[in-house]
Amino acid sequence: MSDSPYLSIVVPAYNEARRLPPTLAALGEFFRDFTRAYEVLVVVEQSTDGTLEIAAKLAAQQAHFQVIDNGPKRGKGHAVRSGMLRTRGEFAFYMDADLSVPLAEVPAFLAHFEHTPAVDVLIGNRQHARSRITRRQSPLREGMGKIFNRVLQTMALVDLRDTQCGFKAFRQTACREIFSRQTLDGFAFDVEVLLLAERLGYRVEDLPVEWINSPESKVEILSDSLRMLRDTWQVRKRLRHAPEVPAKEGDPLRENESPPLKPRV
Repeated sequence: MSDSPYLSIVVPAYNEARRLPPTLAALGEFFRDFTRAYEVLVVVEQSTDGTLEIAAKLAAQQAHFQVIDNGPKRGKGHAVRSGMLRTRGEFAFYMDADLSVPLAEVPAFLAHFEHTPAVDVLIGNRQHARSRITRRQSPLREGMGKIFNRVLQTMALVDLRDTQCGFKAFRQTACREIFSRQTLDGFAFDVEVLLLAERLGYRVEDLPVEWINSPESKVEILSDSLRMLRDTWQVRKRLRHAPEVPAKEGDPLRENESPPLKPRV
């Protein structure tokens, strides 16, 4: 296999001792007949159920799987950012540890990238007319998600119907530019990623997906939704006033420092 993978997959994990083993087994099976170079990065935040040890043991059985010990728990946004900035693939995905969107959707996303060179970022849209909802969220959780996205649209923050689907894919250039500027550690990081993509001039499209809801979601419906709206509004204000000047190529970023924004030409 070449030094530069074709495909990178990032899986954030916190207290996933029960759900992670079948997920890693599914990933191993998915790549069994995969003919291109690939890598799987499992980013583990400090857990209380032995997730790190279990992940390391299982990943050791797969040649192209890597476990990243991400230290104390800071949030899903931090875990995803850590993983995405380490990817080397031409295309980089992040997805939930429960595979709520099955791996069978990966080839469709890759094909869309291949057939549509102008697209830089692809996101799963559970509200798409052609999406298949195999197991739904609770009516309350599903309703809150729709309200959250409606509020984002009403406030002219993000013009997308499903910002929180945990299945997103990026061309490597977009991945690097976006996640080197992404700052939020909590669940609102998905929205920040999309706002950054828009601000940098990347083309974002959504695709239908199958969705198999896991009842073990770690999102607190009311408190996390309010926190996400607050964080999104603050990020929007920050991006509106960000300078549009070229970043110096090769300059390493200091911790918690974002490079200036330069719209993509």
